[in-house]
Amino acid sequence: MTEKKIIQVINPNTSLAMTETIAAAARAVAGPQTDIVAVSPAQGVPSIEGHFDEAVAAIGVLEQIKAGRNAHGHVIACFGDPGLLAARELARGPVVGIAEAAMHMATMVATRFSIVTTLPRTVIIARHLLRQYGFEHHCAALHAIDLPVLALEDGSGLAQQKVREGCIQAMRRDGSGAIVLGCGGMATLARELTHELGIPVIDGVGAAVKMVESLVALGLSTSKHGDLDYPLQKTLSGQFERLNLL
Repeated sequence: MTEKKIIQVINPNTSLAMTETIAAAARAVAGPQTDIVAVSPAQGVPSIEGHFDEAVAAIGVLEQIKAGRNAHGHVIACFGDPGLLAARELARGPVVGIAEAAMHMATMVATRFSIVTTLPRTVIIARHLLRQYGFEHHCAALHAIDLPVLALEDGSGLAQQKVREGCIQAMRRDGSGAIVLGCGGMATLARELTHELGIPVIDGVGAAVKMVESLVALGLSTSKHGDLDYPLQKTLSGQFERLNLL
C-alpha cells in the first residue's frame, strides 16, 4: 500500500474560520494519497494586510514549520507569502507560497493575467511580489475589492460578491486570459468563478497544494546547497528560544 503524503497547509493569521476555509480548498484538490493538515499560529495577527502584519506572521509560520517538520511538504496560505525563504531554510520538504504558485500556474494557461485582491495597499504588496518572482510583464492589472480580509468570513456574502464583480471587471477591461485570486480566504470561489466567467480563475491554495504534491512525487525538495541550506546552528534567546533547532 502506498504511503500517504502529509502536506501541512499554514494559514499565517490567527483566524480559525479562515483556516477552515483554506483547509476545505486544499482538501478539494488534494489527491487520494495526500493528507492535508491545516494549521495556524496561536499568536500573531488576525489578518495580514501590510508589511508589519507579514513580519509578525512570519514568526508564526516558522513555528508551524518547525512543529510540522515531519510533513512531506508545506504550503504558506497567505498571498504575501510571508516568511517563505526562511521557511524553506527550516523545512525538510518543499515549501510553496500561494502567490508564487498562483502566478506560476496563471502563466501556464494564459499569456496575461489579472489579480483581484482585498485592500488597495495589498495591491502594492502584490506588485512587489510580481517583480520579485519575475511575473511583472505577465500581469495586465491588479484590482482591489476595497474590503478587509476578514470580510470574507463575516457571513454576509458581500466580500464574495465584490470578488465576483472584480473578476468580471478584470476580464472585461484587462484583456487577460486568466485571473488570480489574491487572498487565501477567496480560495473556495475559484471553481464557481471559472465556470461562470469561462476563463481560468486561479486559487493559490489549490495551485500550491498541487505543486507540492508534484515536487514530492518527483522526489524534489528545496536545495540545501547555498543560501537555502538549513539555518546556521545558533542558540536563540528570549521569546525566540522556541525556534531553536539545537
